[in-house]
Formats: sequence, structure tokens, C-alpha cells
Amino acid sequence: MSKVLVIGAGGVSSVVVQKCAMLPQVFSEIHLASRTLAKCEALQEEAGKDRVVGVYQVDADDAAKVADLIRQVQPSLVINVALPYQDLPIMDACLETGVHYLDTANYEPKDEAKFEYSWQWAYQERFKEKGLMALLGAGFDPGVTNVFTAYAAKHYFDEVQYLDIVDCNGGDHGQAFATNFNPEINIREITQRGKFWENGEWHETDPISVRKDLDYPNVGVRPSYLLFHEELESLVKHFPTLKRARFWMTFGDEYLTHLRVLENVGMTSIHPVQFQGQDIVPLEFLKAVLPNPGSLAEGYTGKTCIGTYVTGIKDGQQKTIFIYNNCDHAETNKEVGAQAVSYTTGVPAMIGAAMMLEGHWMKPGVWNMEQFDPDEFMNRLNQHGLPWHVTECDKPFGA
Repeated sequence: MSKVLVIGAGGVSSVVVQKCAMLPQVFSEIHLASRTLAKCEALQEEAGKDRVVGVYQVDADDAAKVADLIRQVQPSLVINVALPYQDLPIMDACLETGVHYLDTANYEPKDEAKFEYSWQWAYQERFKEKGLMALLGAGFDPGVTNVFTAYAAKHYFDEVQYLDIVDCNGGDHGQAFATNFNPEINIREITQRGKFWENGEWHETDPISVRKDLDYPNVGVRPSYLLFHEELESLVKHFPTLKRARFWMTFGDEYLTHLRVLENVGMTSIHPVQFQGQDIVPLEFLKAVLPNPGSLAEGYTGKTCIGTYVTGIKDGQQKTIFIYNNCDHAETNKEVGAQAVSYTTGVPAMIGAAMMLEGHWMKPGVWNMEQFDPDEFMNRLNQHGLPWHVTECDKPFGA
């Protein structure tokens, strides 16, 4: 049994905390910290004070303050579900205090919308020297999609050559415009240039400029757009036989119309502007007026479909498989009061934490999900609410 400190108190954290609380044999004590203490207290009430035994206010931008909190709590592991800007301060605090680390999204600087693992991979030797482990990107995408790729490579192929990760939210939350996770992070992600790997180099595209209409199991045909997503960087590195790797996400026409208007009037900018004598960041203001993703669960209908198409060689023949999960918004709301997008990120984070604490995945250094044996993690997805399926395809993706 192990004590954990969860940093962050949004929709994903709610799922992580509640799912950890269901496994007292693994997570003996749960401690929760956030910039806003009231959010922690509300989550503590939801999960039970017997399971969430401590709540704290902390500024996760400040490594020294995080380190002080870690010394107070003395956890075995910090589960970071705060903002991506805060990854490095929290990693610094874990190094200083001798505690293992897990996150669900890679670091990006606050003043630039940019996915890149280089900042966190640079911690490899420091974590190794301290005998500590950092597990990066333990959500769904990144996270489960990385494990899907590793599972496919282990069980279905002699060589993986083509990878297409697809992320479809076929649900309806009834709002005119809302994002399914932190609006600031979501909008930064989809308004940056697209990027994909092909023939040994990266190729860029204009934002939301490449579209395919894809048929998702149990959802149907949805317009899907090529984006850059962080797992592509690590998968290309760790599967050097890949000839092409891409990421696709669905967006409805109404959503994109709202987004274009907001972009055109400057509301998605991350650069401060003067307003009534003070600097404000338009995107941060927009985040404040948009619906809180954690509030969307009630009445949310429909399903997600997230998965990985893998094409490669087996016994000299080319084949393609699709590994995927469907997650139902109404069912996840019924279980933990969360919509499926939060659920699909929170459950893998809990499983990844358990895998570390139980020693299944425990190796000093900084690692991505696909660098470990996938089998036990895949088993636990089935056990904890994210069952997966494998379909053998008649033809390669997009053919």
C-alpha cells in the first residue's frame, strides 16, 4: 500500500481521485492539492474523507512550495494532473524530495503553444541518479494510444510501419461552444500548426487544414482533422521502423465556426493585452467565461472512440489492425460524475500509478508509456472501465 499526492483538482483529477479511492489495497492514502482549496475540499467530500485524508492549497508553478508540501505529506508518488506549464516545477520538486512522478500531458511553455518532450527527456539522468522514476503522458492520448502501439508491435507485427491515431468525441453536451478539457490547453493545442512524420522527417500543415471523413465504430462517420499530438514524437523515437505517423481528431462544423470567430477577434491569443490598466491574456479570459469542462457531465450523451490504426509486416505480409475503446458519457457520469473525456484520461493515470507502485513498471529514469511491457496495463484497462477491441482491417488506413 502506498500514499499518493495528486496535484490538480479539475475534471481529470476528479476521476483519478475517485478511481484511486476504489483501490485502498494499492492507494492507502490519497492527498490532494490545487491552487484553489475549495475545489480540493469538494473532491474530498465526493470521494470520502476516509480516502482523501488531506487537502492543501499550493502554487504548482513554484517548485519550492511543491517541495515543501511533498515533505509534509511524504508520498511515494506525485500524480500531476495540473497544467502542462507546471510539469517542470513539479518534476524539480520530486527530484529534490526523492519522490516518483507521473503526468498525463507533456510540458509546454506558457508563452508558446508548443508540444515537445525535450524539456522532460532532459531529466533522464537526474531521475536515474536519484533512483526515481518519472512516467510521462499517462492519459489516453498520449498514454493508452502509446500502449496500444506497443501491444500491436508485440502481438501482431514483426515490424510496424504506419501509424494513425484517431480521437473521436461523438457526444453531445448541449452547449453552443465548450471544450471537453481545460479550454486554455485545448484551444492552444488545436490552433497550432499540424505536423506529421513521413519518410524520416517532420512535415507541417496549416491548422485544421487536412480533413478525412472517418467511420468510427459505434459512433459513425465524423470529419477528422490532422493535428500534431505529443505521442507522435515519442512513438517515432521508440519505433524507428515507422515510415509515417499521424494524429487525427474530430471537430464539428459549429465548433470550428465558433473557433474561427474567436481567433479572428483575438480571443485565442496567448499574448497579454492592456485592459483597464492591467495586462490580461485573452485566452485566459476566454477560459473564465466558457463552461467548466467538469460541469458538462450531466446530460452529456453519446460515446467517444479513441484508437490506433497500425499497419506493418507479419510473416512477410502487410496487414492493418485497429485497436480502440468506446467510452459512454452517460455511463461515466453515472459512475464518477464525469464526462467521458475526463474519464478516459483519469483512468489510465490511476492504472499507470498502480503499475508503478506495485513494481510492474518501476525503473529509474524518465519514460514514456510505450517503453514498458503493455500486457498488464491492457488487462487493467478492461478491469477498470476502458475495455478495448481489436479489428483486423481489409485495407490500410485511408486506402
